[in-house]
Amino acid sequence: MKRNLKLHVILFVITVITTTIAGAVLAGKSRINPDFFLSGLPFSLTLLSILGVHETGHFLASRYHRVEATLPYFIPAPPPPFFLIGTFGALIKIKSPIYNRKALFDIGFAGPATGFLLAIPLLFFGLSISRIEVSGPAIDGVLRLGDSLILTLASRAVFGRIPEGYELMLHPVAFAAWIGLWVTAINLLPVGQLDGGHISYAIFGEKYLYISRIVFIILVLMGLLWLGWILWGFILLFFLKLNHPPPVDPYTPLGIRRKILGIVAVLIFVMTFIPVPFII
Repeated sequence: MKRNLKLHVILFVITVITTTIAGAVLAGKSRINPDFFLSGLPFSLTLLSILGVHETGHFLASRYHRVEATLPYFIPAPPPPFFLIGTFGALIKIKSPIYNRKALFDIGFAGPATGFLLAIPLLFFGLSISRIEVSGPAIDGVLRLGDSLILTLASRAVFGRIPEGYELMLHPVAFAAWIGLWVTAINLLPVGQLDGGHISYAIFGEKYLYISRIVFIILVLMGLLWLGWILWGFILLFFLKLNHPPPVDPYTPLGIRRKILGIVAVLIFVMTFIPVPFII
């Protein structure tokens, strides 16, 4: 086994452990025993499946266009109480130039598209085993999740209209799908080295930079709704950058099919974006 493959395996195993602990805590378990870890697996396997399929989509698209890329790196995070979900996500690293706009589009689009396609049935399954409970009194410090359009439509399909005085309690599988869909929306922001940045640059070329700057300003202003957007703006500005390097050949036409898929990417973003993801 090559050293770099060992690193992928080690990081994946650690991430399975940290996300399983997170899942057990979310399931209300506190005593560490075999049941503790078994109760955490539904959350862990759901979340890692969505993240893994997302990054595998990037990897396969890279291979198709003969762009050298690593296998997915899963990034563990300290489990609760330090970090709610036990992972900082996953990524692949592009190690050779991207040759044209078609390759850039396909690599950017493949990740969120495949992750979205897996997350939707997992969300419906998670909702089918979730429950409706009487709303309790408002308690300071209790974390509540914001609703995306897709969650609203899916919960209506499964439960109908939830009566006033009741609330939806997500099963860990549904919560993991919620996270996967929210990560999809974040990645589709048309900024920098995010998937949405790849897609936007492939479609608009150098005009992309205007879109990137406008989205950055909107994101910072949305910090008035949720302070986390200001943090994301800081990460984009100083780490992922607002600009985007051009492919080797920036002039090859993209074609109508990929432009239609660009509209699909916008629709996925609209369905998964959450203006206020977390409410305390």
